[in-house]
Amino acid sequence: MLALGWRDDLAGVPPWVKLAIQACAAQVLVLFGYGIPLVTNPFGAPLHSGWLGAPLTVLWVIVVVNAINLIDGLDGLAAGVVLIAAAALWWVARGHDDFYVMFLASILIGATLGFLRYNFPPARVFMGDTGSQFLGLTVAAVSLLQNRKGTATVTLLFPLVALALPLADGAVAFVRRLSGGQPVFHPDTGHIHHRLVRLGFSERGAVLVLWYLCATFGATAIVLEHLPRGDAMLLIAVLGLGLLVAFRLLARIERRLSGPPGGEPRPPRPPHP
Repeated sequence: MLALGWRDDLAGVPPWVKLAIQACAAQVLVLFGYGIPLVTNPFGAPLHSGWLGAPLTVLWVIVVVNAINLIDGLDGLAAGVVLIAAAALWWVARGHDDFYVMFLASILIGATLGFLRYNFPPARVFMGDTGSQFLGLTVAAVSLLQNRKGTATVTLLFPLVALALPLADGAVAFVRRLSGGQPVFHPDTGHIHHRLVRLGFSERGAVLVLWYLCATFGATAIVLEHLPRGDAMLLIAVLGLGLLVAFRLLARIERRLSGPPGGEPRPPRPPHP
């Protein structure tokens, strides 16, 4: 993954080649025992994944890697998201006395915290695809490692909720490009951090807002462990609906501020005295 990111930063790598290498990296994890043995069933006991375990693991790694890669649009944003997700995984692992997850999550927390000293706007060091793809793979692997001792009825929901913002932003980007007839791997400026900047937030302000949202989701992931299964599923449904409404509301605000189609953008409001 480091070699892939390094090559991509230097000269670019075709999207399908990147996906193939990410899938190979995920398959290495599968061969060493990482996986998704159970799938959450909201109506009963968790389902054994069987032969689907390996494909689900590969899909999970690809999704997380690309979610972290796509959220890396502002200085400090991706590192902060990984820091918060790693802290949530560390806390959940603490409740299960899972030393291995706590050890690896601690390394992630320390590395990203030290990196943020130089990456927070105005940045002096930049992550690039080399850093974002490596961090995405590591977070995906740690969450799979945590999953083996997690509560069986909420399999993988802790990392899903902790990473809800980058995962949702990546999913919205995929649907947006697909519905707009654009290549799904073609970069654009429709991500949530770009939208916040266009709405008038400074880069620092946008990063802090998104950190706060990620911290809220991380805290929610920790709370899930102490809720009955039905309440946990209801909370996740409410969070998913809230994210959908937030993205739609953000798009509507953007359209209103930009004025009618084909017209001139509305002038910004004068500042208050």
